[in-house]
Amino acid sequence: MRFGRSSRATALCIAILLSFAIPKCFADASVALLTGKVLFMRHALAPGNGDPDQFDLSDCETQRNLSVEGIAQAKEIGAKLNKRGLVFSEVFSSEWCRCQQTAANLNLGQVIPFKGLNSFYEAHFSEDDLLPLLHEKLWNVESSGNPLLMVTHFVTIQAVTGRSVSSGGLVLYDPETGESIKFTP
Repeated sequence: MRFGRSSRATALCIAILLSFAIPKCFADASVALLTGKVLFMRHALAPGNGDPDQFDLSDCETQRNLSVEGIAQAKEIGAKLNKRGLVFSEVFSSEWCRCQQTAANLNLGQVIPFKGLNSFYEAHFSEDDLLPLLHEKLWNVESSGNPLLMVTHFVTIQAVTGRSVSSGGLVLYDPETGESIKFTP
């Protein structure tokens, strides 16, 4: 049997797509399939790298904060998530101001500061102290409940999921299987 160009192109596209074996739980990121999952989000645009030398967790003036573009980015992502009909059982955020600002501007629910989402990039906190807190929280995610949203930092997302994301990036994570995939709202 001979295939025309269009058929060959279609077959090639299907073969390529099938070669990227997406974990079954993420094959269709519909609202129903997000049950019992965690959506990690890296804070929105905050110019610079790290934090100033005078960093004080309790004082936003001493931290890197969202730019005007970052605030707009967070609002846009929140609107897209809302449009998809996503309802989060809880919205957690790192205690860093840029993460709390991101979570608040998403407008997806009350923001709950959670130490386990804090950054260990510049050793303000220890990875050995933070990750066990986060893993305990993940261990207790209700498998039949609405997804959780966790706004945090690059290093935290990478440590848990093995994935790197840019500012405003999202990773869908299954606490039961440890599988993750980048998520587009």
